[in-house]
Amino acid sequence: MLRLSRALGAAVLALACALLVWRVSGQDASLSASAPAAVPASTDNWGLSFPVEGQSPVGNATVEELAQYDTWYLGDTSQKVIYLTFDCGYENGYTESILDTLKKHNAPAAFFVVGNMIETAPDIIRRMAAEGHIVGNHTYHHPDMSSIADQSAFQKELDSLAALYQETTGEELPRYYRPPQGKYNTENLRQAKALGYRTVLWSLAYVDWYVDDQPTAEQAYAKLLPRIHDGAIVLLHSTSRTNAEILDDLLTKWEDMGYTFASLDQLPAAQ
Repeated sequence: MLRLSRALGAAVLALACALLVWRVSGQDASLSASAPAAVPASTDNWGLSFPVEGQSPVGNATVEELAQYDTWYLGDTSQKVIYLTFDCGYENGYTESILDTLKKHNAPAAFFVVGNMIETAPDIIRRMAAEGHIVGNHTYHHPDMSSIADQSAFQKELDSLAALYQETTGEELPRYYRPPQGKYNTENLRQAKALGYRTVLWSLAYVDWYVDDQPTAEQAYAKLLPRIHDGAIVLLHSTSRTNAEILDDLLTKWEDMGYTFASLDQLPAAQ
């Protein structure tokens, strides 16, 4: 099994995350714009707009379109609940601090990991599982899955990660999948569902992944506080120094706004 170095893993993930920037930045540009018409779930780039602060954003596929593939970007919008998720491409020294904060707030989370993260930080992976967090499948190598047409190649990316997780923890990997870079197509969603996975996108994120150009706390709050909404699936990166530093205060602020935190296991059932 291929063993990526931490440095190589960091470079690959940084490049991949850079491809997300126009979509997250696009949220800023469209904040005051009218809501765009949703496009079919066959689109291959997940994106959002926020027509009204504090309300659910509009995705480029609807909740109903995605639900038929057991795919979610919003949770239970009838409750003031937040689903915390972290993408983990490699260990940058902050994940244990994040876990400490989640424990302090009794907040469950989902960590979507790749092969490099499990290989280089197995003790942290075991801690995630032991503390009741979901460890989800972000694929083994973090490729653009929408470019993989062959089902066996698609499945191999997920199965390889699941096998490494089981080897590391002695447990089966929970069946939650997040496509790298937010890239997908309808066939990918069908394939993931056929393999027993729920595909989890997101309804709130910000540009937090440039490790050498981290946002200030004020910049992070400016994105994460006014745009929080009922049933939000929040995407943060565990490589972010800013996230680790502000997480305690951020969760407190959300709690003061009346929000509680729920596990992805509490997502609504597929229709």
